[in-house]
Amino acid sequence: MARQLRAEQTRATIITAAADLFDRHGYESTSLSDIVEHAQVTKGALYFHFAAKEDLAHAIMEIQSQAARRLAREVDDRKCSSLEGMMRITFGLVRLTVEGPVARAGLRLATGGVGVRPPLPHPFTEWLDIFSRKLLGAVKESDIHPDVDIDAVTHSLLSFFVGIRVTGRTLEPVPRLPRRLAEMWYVLIRGLVPVTRRPRYLGLATQLEREIRTV
Repeated sequence: MARQLRAEQTRATIITAAADLFDRHGYESTSLSDIVEHAQVTKGALYFHFAAKEDLAHAIMEIQSQAARRLAREVDDRKCSSLEGMMRITFGLVRLTVEGPVARAGLRLATGGVGVRPPLPHPFTEWLDIFSRKLLGAVKESDIHPDVDIDAVTHSLLSFFVGIRVTGRTLEPVPRLPRRLAEMWYVLIRGLVPVTRRPRYLGLATQLEREIRTV
C-alpha cells in the first residue's frame, strides 16, 4: 500500500509540474526533460507513468473533464434553478483555474491544438452540453426570455467564458478572473433575464465572485 501511495503521489507531482509548464510556456515549448527537472523526479519515474508528452496532456485534460462533471453533479444535487446552476458551474471552473495549474493547462491544451483521444470528449463539447441543458431549463423556469435562440446563446456563452480566460492569461493576473467572470454575467443577465428576476442573479454573481476571492 505504501508503494502504491508513493506511486500515486509521484504521478500527481508529475502531472502538476507538467501542467504548470504547459500553462506558462505552452505544450510545444515544454520538453519531457523540462518536466523531469520541474517535478524533481527521475526520467525513469516519469516514463513509468507516461510513455510520451502527449500522455501527460491527455491526463491533464481528463482531470479537467472529471472536474467539470463533478461540478455539474454537485450543482444538480443542490436542486437550485437552472440559471443559478449554470452560474455556479462557471464560477466553480474558474475557482479551479485560480487554485491550481491543472485547470489552466487544460484550457491552454484545449485551445492549442492538442488532440483529444476518444472516448474522452473535447472539453468545449462537454461545456456546450452543460450550458445547453441549463439554458433550456432556465427558459422553462422563466428565468430567461422565452424567445432566445438557445443554440446561439450556448455558443456565445462558451466563447465569452473561454475568451475571458484566454485573454486573462496574457493580460491580467489569474486572481482577476473571478471579477471578469462576474462582469460577464452582469452583461448576460441584463440581456437574457426578465427585469423582475435580474436582481436575484446579479446579486448571485457578486456573491459567487466574493466566495472565490475570500477562499
